Amino acid sequence: MSLERAVKAKIAGKRNPQMDKEAQEWVEAILGEKFPGGVAYEDHLKDGQVLCKLINTLTPNAVPKVNSSGGQFKMMENINNFQKAIKDYGVPDLDVFQTVDLWEKKDIAQVTNTIFALGRACYKHAEFKGPFLGPKPADECKRDFTEEQLKAGQTVIGLQAGTNKGATQAGQNLGAGRKILLGK
Repeated sequence: MSLERAVKAKIAGKRNPQMDKEAQEWVEAILGEKFPGGVAYEDHLKDGQVLCKLINTLTPNAVPKVNSSGGQFKMMENINNFQKAIKDYGVPDLDVFQTVDLWEKKDIAQVTNTIFALGRACYKHAEFKGPFLGPKPADECKRDFTEEQLKAGQTVIGLQAGTNKGATQAGQNLGAGRKILLGK
């Protein structure tokens, strides 16, 4: 199997049809309109218009101009505008798919993960009343320790600190050392 086919197979293996279905149902619920029958999930999202409508529903006028015609660069501009808007909405940058993941259908699983990340970001907006997608993100659990508790913690030596009552890993040598041969 060629490397390219192996990579495509691995990416296709990440795709979860159940998650795609949940993401599609959430988008339909937010927009109040169903995806057209006989059109694949990724094909309906490809031009970015549905995604721009989605973020404009969550945050009015987040994408002021949605291109409905004009060729592939205008459609890819929709996707880029959507990506910028969801970052402003609170989706972490590392959860946002690359434009080619959707436009060239390189990684639809990542597109679905981005929609889930957007669904999680909705929990942080009090004005949004639902429906929500995915689990609610954890809130900060701030703890206040007394000075006595903090001082007691300084006397404990963790096992990962490298020592435990005088026993260390110094001198242990497992396996062969790394050898670098120059000129061979």
